[in-house]
Amino acid sequence: MGVRNLPVERVLGDVVAALGDHGGAVLVAPPGTGKTTLVPLALDDGAAGGTVVVAEPRRIAARAAARRMAQLRGERVGGSVGYSVRGDRAVGPGTRVEVVTTGLLVQRLLADPALDGVGTVVIDECHERHLDTDLTLGFLVESRQTLRPDLRLLATSATADADRFARLLDAPVVVAEGALHDVAVRWCPPPRPVRPPHGLHVDPAFLDHVAAVVRRAWREAEGDLLVFLPGAGEIASVRRRLDDLPVDVLHGRLPAKEQDTALHGGGRRRVVLATAVAESSLTVPGVRVVVDAGLARVPRTDHARGLGSLATVRAAKAATVQRAGRAGREAPGVVYRCWSEADDARLPAQPEPEVAVAELTGFALALACWGHPGGAGLALPDPPPDAAMRVAQATLRALGAVDGDGRATPRGHRMSRVGAHPRLARALLDGAPKVGARRAAEVVAILADDSLARGDDLAAAWRHLRDTGDARWRAETERLRRDLPDAPVRLPDDLVAGLVTGLAYPERLARLRGGGYLMAGGTEAALAPGSPLTGHPWLAVAAADRQPGSAAARVRLAAAIDEDTALEAGAALLSTVDEITAQGAQRLDQLGAITLRRRELPDPPRELVERALRDALARQGPRWSAEATRLRQRMAFCHLVLGPPWPDVSDASVVAHTDLSGVTKLSTVDAERTLRTLRAMLPWPAAQRLDELAPERLRVPSGSLARVDYDDPEAPVLAVKVQEAFGWLETPRIGDGRVAVLLHLLSPAGRPVAVTRDLASFWRTGYPQVRAELRGRYPRHPWPDDPLAAAPTRRTNPRR
Repeated sequence: MGVRNLPVERVLGDVVAALGDHGGAVLVAPPGTGKTTLVPLALDDGAAGGTVVVAEPRRIAARAAARRMAQLRGERVGGSVGYSVRGDRAVGPGTRVEVVTTGLLVQRLLADPALDGVGTVVIDECHERHLDTDLTLGFLVESRQTLRPDLRLLATSATADADRFARLLDAPVVVAEGALHDVAVRWCPPPRPVRPPHGLHVDPAFLDHVAAVVRRAWREAEGDLLVFLPGAGEIASVRRRLDDLPVDVLHGRLPAKEQDTALHGGGRRRVVLATAVAESSLTVPGVRVVVDAGLARVPRTDHARGLGSLATVRAAKAATVQRAGRAGREAPGVVYRCWSEADDARLPAQPEPEVAVAELTGFALALACWGHPGGAGLALPDPPPDAAMRVAQATLRALGAVDGDGRATPRGHRMSRVGAHPRLARALLDGAPKVGARRAAEVVAILADDSLARGDDLAAAWRHLRDTGDARWRAETERLRRDLPDAPVRLPDDLVAGLVTGLAYPERLARLRGGGYLMAGGTEAALAPGSPLTGHPWLAVAAADRQPGSAAARVRLAAAIDEDTALEAGAALLSTVDEITAQGAQRLDQLGAITLRRRELPDPPRELVERALRDALARQGPRWSAEATRLRQRMAFCHLVLGPPWPDVSDASVVAHTDLSGVTKLSTVDAERTLRTLRAMLPWPAAQRLDELAPERLRVPSGSLARVDYDDPEAPVLAVKVQEAFGWLETPRIGDGRVAVLLHLLSPAGRPVAVTRDLASFWRTGYPQVRAELRGRYPRHPWPDDPLAAAPTRRTNPRR
């Protein structure tokens, strides 16, 4: 292989020795130190037997690693070094080092848990914590414990968080110290505040800033620039801002040839705009400068609605370290970070593992097929979240993939072998007999990678792919239809696309309602303005997401269908229910949450009618007249002060006591019925004392009968004018003498001038001030010096 003085070369002997002594090891090495390419070759040179399988998290990294190792051996790919990824394979009879994706390795393990013929497995970049990486680790640890004690396992990581993997493998950690070259850091925060990312939206002002930093780096530094952005949309936006510079792009949705072009360069200085695919396992030749936007795109799942979305977040510190390392792979470099050093200190140390945030149906099926439903008893780096796993297992039961105990059924094992999400596997297996294997496979290949579609019309995208002959799509189609019998079925493209989509996502079958759509799962959905699908009465929605704060899901890809196709695809969601409401009784034919037809239901059971009326009355609340309100307040006072047998008269209690016999409509439950209900709730014979315990009015010294206000049952109020209370020393008590009323003493205009339960104190200290303030304003009313000796009166002084 030759000597390149790479840091990992200094520990190759330690790695080989650890695998020989312990059967496993964890290698920690900074980016660019040779762990992805030099270690597998060294393990092959010293292999005791069997091939070396290297598992990479991404297809682009798998192909690149195989090509680099073959180059180091002076060979073409497919000789002693080869690769296998979905839709692309280059191996030969003499291949001893094979690079695969972790997803493909999971499929091989499910088919052959012993991995016959394999001597060593290298799980590269295990710190990235993709779902397939976690499964691969768990499966391999158990395979080694039970079937293959001779199987050697090496996990490699570019970050120092290696203890977790060392515990799983029960193996030592080998550390390759030192990066290849120094990388200088330059902090470049935006000059003005920008809005933080929200969902998929990134503030255009921030993208302006990133483009400005790229131009600055182009002027200040030498060598190619590698710019990290969160997604293909941001790459396109920044590319437009750099239209005068030589720009290549690199992301996972590009065809393999375009990825290879970006990786190999063209001999000119350039800017490479890339997503996280360039963080690890790849060397982009010529790069001396990294510009990092500091953002990452992560999955988010709305388990209640069955919708997934992507969110833009701040990249973790471990990811930014890896990105910076791209600049120092071939020579000293520099990284321009589009944030401040103070913000850097607040970044999370590690990214969230995918198992914590992703949709887990495929993950759960793999666990069930392995024999560990839910992951119980398997050595996983982190246990899957309970809520997400329950949703995944419920989905698998609905698909017939697992039984009541969560164990894989024969159908589940067959779905797993398809090598696609369980929903798509179901659509392929059940759709092929209905529309033909080739057409079903062609649609499923689009559903598996919706970036193949242009626009939101699935059938139109399908026709375009057939016309243009996209190689990646055709390869996936051929893989999917393999071993499926084909038969010609005459059905229009739109209905074929819709039927297959509906079989995969029956809860996303949607019917036009108002200006949008209602999906069978109960979620509102909306098409983008100007969509060619607008106005179609039925859609089969292939892709939709619901961004934070949005009331409706956004349809990203769908097919127009008719009602018969919707009913065929969603047959499991069809039901007939009787709906008895306060407005009447109906029988409903439903497709999930979508009501197809309504029919009047004659003579519904009386107990169901009363239950519906009472539920509706509880939601609406009883109707109250002034008389009913006053009686309720007096009864509430007695309940509070005296307790049983005086009843609770809350809305819920009144509703529960309302007699609904003979009632057919909620509108007839009026305030008069509420008053009758309250009177029926009065406890006899205690109710005979109601006027004594909670009198409506009390006589005051002037002879007037003043109303008692029970609005606050804890403090009944008696309002009386000051002149009518002259000579009054004892505050009235009610509630069997337990509660003194709260006196509101009023001015001649009826406004409170004092609030008290202590009349003697008021006459002594409060009245003189009131007299001084008001006698000039109300001279015709008596304001005696001694109110206790004056006669109470309702009258004014006679005119002189």
